[in-house]
Order: sequence, then structure tokens, then C-alpha cells
Amino acid sequence: MNNTSKVLVALAAGVAAGAVLAVLFAPDKGSETRRKINEQGEKLAGSIKEKFSGVKEKFNDFKEEIEQTLKEEAGKFV
Repeated sequence: MNNTSKVLVALAAGVAAGAVLAVLFAPDKGSETRRKINEQGEKLAGSIKEKFSGVKEKFNDFKEEIEQTLKEEAGKFV
């Protein structure tokens, strides 16, 4: 895992922990607190999926680029 990935994971974990603590210390009824935690969890999950989808897409583009370069280079030896 490179440094950028580590920073993103740590940032996401920090945001999640902060959101949960903020909701838990808010003076609301238990049902309202659970609803807020659920909403924040869904938002965080969506955000993580979106970011990793972008990373996966970039990785696939990079992989295709490498494959194309290898095919071109291998063609020089034939």
C-alpha cells in the first residue's frame, strides 16, 4: 500500500470516527441517534466506493497501457 492510499484510509477512518462520536454525544433520543449513525455510515460507504472505483479505473487504464507497451516491444523482437 503506497503512502497516498494510507493517507486516504486514515482520513476516511478519522472522518468516520469523528462522525460517530459527534452523533453519540449529541443530545438526541436513541432512535434518532441510530438513524443518524446509519445515515453517516451510508454516506461514508458511498464515498469510499466512489473513491475506490476511481482508483480501480485508473489502475485498469494503467494496466492496459502497460499491456499495450509490452505488445509493442515484443513485436520488435519477432
